[in-house]
Amino acid sequence: MQTLKKLLLAAAATLAMATSAFADDTLKMGIEGAYPPFNNKDASGQVVGFDVEIGNALCARMKVTCEVVTSDWDGIIPALNAQKFDFIISSMSITDERKQAVDFTNPYYSNKLQFIAPKSTDLTGDAAAIKAALKGKIIGAQRATLSGTWLEDNWGDDVTVKLYDSQENAFLDLTSGRVDALLGDKYAAYEWLKSDTGQRFEFKGEPMFGDDKIGIAVRKDDPLREKLNTALKEIIEDGTYKKINDKYFPFSIL
Repeated sequence: MQTLKKLLLAAAATLAMATSAFADDTLKMGIEGAYPPFNNKDASGQVVGFDVEIGNALCARMKVTCEVVTSDWDGIIPALNAQKFDFIISSMSITDERKQAVDFTNPYYSNKLQFIAPKSTDLTGDAAAIKAALKGKIIGAQRATLSGTWLEDNWGDDVTVKLYDSQENAFLDLTSGRVDALLGDKYAAYEWLKSDTGQRFEFKGEPMFGDDKIGIAVRKDDPLREKLNTALKEIIEDGTYKKINDKYFPFSIL
């Protein structure tokens, strides 16, 4: 009996070591999968986009295998901390509030927040003029994003803020006229405005916020952060980043 017990313990230890070694060679990327052109699902259900390609390039540089795990945006940070995946690469803004829950890498692109409205809507001038023109209107943004927080904190007393679980649903309500304008990430909207549906709309005014840094989130004190930073630096220096950037945008978003 003792011999059998020792064999079972040895087998368990061996399995644990093998699992640990396998885990070191495989990483899971947390991605929303509903935010084109950065991350969305194609016709076959595969997650594609800028975030995915950058993530795969980083994994290749770190010599690990990576797989995509999708998550609803609202729960993506809790899912990371529950170890559903190893890092989030899903166009997440680096904010002080989020830094309390996760650590971020260096930014892998920079974003701007800008209003989108029908071309027929007269929204010109500076932020004060746009705010006055939108007073009493319904303005949409995605929930749990910098856009939604900015709207609520800065204009919540002057407009009705309507928040959505995904950017796609926000665009749907703008198209149907259920909101008067959207505040969102400029580069995600840039892609949508080129679509057949988006051609009736345009950017309005200047960006409301022009220094939105986007980072990769990892669990607190995870050494993976520095490995990702090193890999990011390398793919920028060797031109890999630029090739991916140029596939999606005719200008640098770094």
